Amino acid sequence: MQERALLPLIHGRVQEKTETEPEFTAVFETYYKRIFNYIAYRVNCRYTAEDLASQVFEKTLSKLPGYSPERAPLEVWLFAIARNVVNDYYRSRARHRFFSLDAIRELVSGKKEPEDLILEGERSDRLKLALDTLSEKERNIIALKFGADLKNTEIALVTGMTESNVGVILYRSMRKLKSEIGSVEGL
Repeated sequence: MQERALLPLIHGRVQEKTETEPEFTAVFETYYKRIFNYIAYRVNCRYTAEDLASQVFEKTLSKLPGYSPERAPLEVWLFAIARNVVNDYYRSRARHRFFSLDAIRELVSGKKEPEDLILEGERSDRLKLALDTLSEKERNIIALKFGADLKNTEIALVTGMTESNVGVILYRSMRKLKSEIGSVEGL
């Protein structure tokens, strides 16, 4: 629905090869939160997700003049870029192992009570461990569904799978997570 409102603006201006700043602003404001949520589901670190989301929109800005709505819907194109950025991040991370100070920053920030931070950290750790039992494909589909808030048809377009296959993988993944964690109350 959001895409339909953006398409005339983007398609008309991009075809004329004119300034893309207004189009990019509209795309950024419309999709940033969903792209960020998708990436945050995949990388489990807010700061890394912010960096990667900015990389997605850098690539989007540079490639916007070449975007063609006939080849793929805007949303699918954006999430394909996001998926590639996350995959590149994991490839580079596999080459370089380093210690992350994010958890310590959160503890020192003083925003929440220490007990709340510890409980939240334990819940987050249990969820991360449960997500680690899933395959890369299952984690990606979970991130697209719950992080990016995409419908199964949209996930199918992004991943190149059938909609029914996406539904089956989601169902099985959620069953695996439930068996690992117990229930939502277990978190």
